[in-house]
Amino acid sequence: MFVVSALIYPCVLSLLCIGTGLLVDRASGGWLPGMLLPAVGAGALIAVSQLTTYLTPLAPATPYALTAIAVAGWAFGWPRARTMARAWPSRFGWQLAVPALAYCVALAPVLLAGRPSFSSFGVLGDSAFHLLGADYLMRHGQDYAHLDLLGSYGQYIHAYYATGYPSGADTLFGGSAFILGAPLIWTMQPFNAFMLATAAGPLWVLARRIGLAGAWAALATLTATVPALVYGYELIASVKEIVALTMILTLGALVVVHPRWLRRGAAGAIPFALVLAGGFAALGAGFGAWGLAAVAVLSAVAIRDLAAGRQPAGRLIALIGAGAAVLFVGALSTWADLSRSVQVARGIASTSDSGNLQAGLRTAQVAGTWLVGSYERVPTGGLHAVSYAIVIVTLAAAVLGVLRIVYMGEHALAGWLALTIAIWIGLGVFATTWVNAKAIMLTSPVVVLMAWGGFAALRACAHRPGARAAALALAVALAGGIGLSDAMQYHGSNLAPTARYDELGSLNGRFAGRGPTLYGDFDEYALYQLRNLDVGGLDFLYPPAGLRLMTGHGYPIDLDRIPPAALVAYPLIVTRRDPTASEPPSAYRLVWQGTYYQVWARREGAPAAIAHLGLASTRPVACAAIRRLAGVAATHGAHLVAAVPPQRVSVAVEEGMHPAWRYTHPGLVMTGAGRLQSTFATPHAGVWDIWLKGQLMPTVDIGVDGRSIASLGGQVDGNPHNPDDMTPVRVRLAAGRHRLTIARGGFSLAPGAGGWAILHEIVLTPADAPDVDTLRVTPSAQWRALCGGRFDWIEVVPE
Repeated sequence: MFVVSALIYPCVLSLLCIGTGLLVDRASGGWLPGMLLPAVGAGALIAVSQLTTYLTPLAPATPYALTAIAVAGWAFGWPRARTMARAWPSRFGWQLAVPALAYCVALAPVLLAGRPSFSSFGVLGDSAFHLLGADYLMRHGQDYAHLDLLGSYGQYIHAYYATGYPSGADTLFGGSAFILGAPLIWTMQPFNAFMLATAAGPLWVLARRIGLAGAWAALATLTATVPALVYGYELIASVKEIVALTMILTLGALVVVHPRWLRRGAAGAIPFALVLAGGFAALGAGFGAWGLAAVAVLSAVAIRDLAAGRQPAGRLIALIGAGAAVLFVGALSTWADLSRSVQVARGIASTSDSGNLQAGLRTAQVAGTWLVGSYERVPTGGLHAVSYAIVIVTLAAAVLGVLRIVYMGEHALAGWLALTIAIWIGLGVFATTWVNAKAIMLTSPVVVLMAWGGFAALRACAHRPGARAAALALAVALAGGIGLSDAMQYHGSNLAPTARYDELGSLNGRFAGRGPTLYGDFDEYALYQLRNLDVGGLDFLYPPAGLRLMTGHGYPIDLDRIPPAALVAYPLIVTRRDPTASEPPSAYRLVWQGTYYQVWARREGAPAAIAHLGLASTRPVACAAIRRLAGVAATHGAHLVAAVPPQRVSVAVEEGMHPAWRYTHPGLVMTGAGRLQSTFATPHAGVWDIWLKGQLMPTVDIGVDGRSIASLGGQVDGNPHNPDDMTPVRVRLAAGRHRLTIARGGFSLAPGAGGWAILHEIVLTPADAPDVDTLRVTPSAQWRALCGGRFDWIEVVPE
C-alpha cells in the first residue's frame, strides 16, 4: 500500500491534472505555459467533480468522468505533450525537478518512514472529517436529505457538508483516489503533498518574471513553495487551504501572463475562469477576496488596453461573457447554495474558536522562517533571535524586490502583489485568530518570492562592491532558514499508526451493516475507518443523540457512566484492548479480538441491566454498596453479575528513577535521551504481557532485569491527554521482584524522532489468561459473598 499511496497515486494525479490542463489549453487556444498545466488542470478537475457530485445520480461516476477528461486531454494535446517531453530534459530540467523535489519535501515524514501514514497526527482533527466527506461525496453526492442525525456519522456530514461547507478539495481527492481503489486514509497526505507541489508551477512562472533563471529560479520556487507555515499546514493535511493556495498563486501567474490571453477571443478566459471556480469550490465564498484582487488587476489592464485601442470592446465583452459562463458552471454548487456559503465564511471569520491554536500566530511567520518544531509554538533561546534576524532580512529583501518589480515595469505583477498583501493585512485587522492564521499562511509564499526579488535586484547590481556577496548571503538566509524550519517540523511530526488503522479498517468490512456501533475510544478517524458501521463516539465533537456525557470532547470514555438502557440501541461496541479498562456490560459478549481492538456484540434478547455500578478494581468493594444493589435485585427478582478483572501488576511510573523528565497530567514526558528505572513484583512465574500506556512516536527500548526484550515506537493516539494502549510486549519472568527500564535514545534523523514521548502507565498481565473480565453471577440472597472483592463493575440483571 505504501507504493500505491506514496508513489503510484501521485503519478495518477499528475496524469489527471496534466491531461486536463492540456485539454483546457487546447480549448483556450494553446497559450498556457507548460508549468501552469497541472495547476489549471487541477482547477478544472475540481469544477468537474463538483458538477458530478452536485448532480447526485452522477456522483459514483466521478472517478470515471475525471479519467475520461484527462484521457481526452492527452489525446487532443498529444502533439504539445510530445514536444515538451522532447525539450524538457535538455532545456527545462529544473522545471521538471522542482515540483518533484517539492513533493518529496512535503511528504518527507511518510516517505522516510517507508509505510503508509499521515503526518502531524493528533494536531488537528479536521482531516478526519475531510476523509469522511470525500468518501461520502463519491458515494452519495451532495445529497444530505437521508442522513441519520442520531449517530455521529450523520451529524458530522450534516454539520460540515449540508451547511454550505466548501467541498471542492474533497471531491478532487475522493474522485482521484477512487480511481485506484486506494484507502483515503493513506492517500490523504500524498494528495496534500501533490497539491502543494503543484503550486511550484505558478511560482516558477512568477520567479522567472522577477528575473531569476536556472538553479536560482528553482531554489526560489522551492523555498516559496514550502515556507515554514505552509509546510506546517501541509503536514496537518489542511486540504482546503493547500488547494486554495495553489489556485491563488495560479491566478497570480495568469495575471502576469495576461498578454497571452487577455486580448484573445472568448476562449482565452477559460483557464482563468476554471481556476477561479476551483478556488471558490475549495475555499468557499472567502476565496472571493483573492479572486477580486486578480480581477481588479486584469480590469485595470483591460481598461488601459481599451482606451489605447489595443482591445476591441466586442472582443473584451465576449471574453468576459465566456469567463462568466465557465465560472458559473464550474462552481455551480457554490452559486446554488451561495447564501449558506457566505454564512459559513462569515461564521469562520467571526468565530471565537481558535481551533488547535492556543494563541494567534505571529506576524513574523509570514516571512517563511520559524525555527521551532511546530508553527503553534514560538522559538526559544538562540533560535528565537536567529528566527527574527532572518525574518527582518527577508522583509527587507521583500521591499527591495517590490521596488525591482516596479522598476522592471511589471505593473500587473506589482498590483497583484500589493492587493495580496492588502488582503492579508485586512484580514489580520478585522478577522479572528483562526482566519488570520490562514491568511498568514496563504500570503507567506508571496512574501518569500518577493524576498527572492530582492536577491535578483542584488544580482543585477553585481558590478557594485559587495552586491554579489550580499546576494549570496541573502540566498543562504532564505534557503537555510526555510530549510531548517521545515526540518524541525519534520523531526517533530507524529505519524499515524499504520497497523492499528489497518486493523480498524478491517472491521469495516467484517461487520458492515451490523450497526449502529458505539466506539469506545477518542479517535475521530474511526468515522472513516468504520463508515459502514454507523459509528458513534461519546467524546466526539458530535456524540450520538441521547449519549452526551460530561467527559467532554477528546477525553477518555468510561462505559460505566452510560445508563444500561441507553445501550440497547447498539448491537456492537468497539473498544481498544486495555487490561485496565472495564469491559462492556454483561449484555455483550466478545466476538472478535485483534492486536489493538475488541468487538463486543449484544447477546440476542439480552435485557438491559436494571442497575449498573462502576467500581475501582484497585480497591475492595464495600458491603454497603453491595447491600443496596442486592435490595434492588430482590425487589425485581434479579441476580447480581460482577466483572472480575484479570490479574494485574502495576509498575510505578511517577516514582521511578529517571533523568530530568517531568510528570504532567498526561504522564511522564520524556523530553530527551534518558532511562526510566522502576521495580515491580510478579506473584508467580510464567509468561507476562507488559502493557505501556501513553504516546510514543520515537522508538524506546524496553528491558527487564538488565536484558533488552523489545523496542516500541510509532504508537500514538489522537490526543496526548488520552493515553494510547500500545502493543503488549511478552516476556517470561520468575516469581519475585524485577527491574524494568524504558530507555529513549539521543537525536535521530528518523521521521517523528522529536514527536510525542509520553509514558502514562505500565501494567503487566499473565499472557496465558484472557485480558477481559470474568463474569461472576451471584443470587441476590448471597450478596455477602461479594463483599471485599475487587470488581470493575456490578450489575443487577433480570433473571
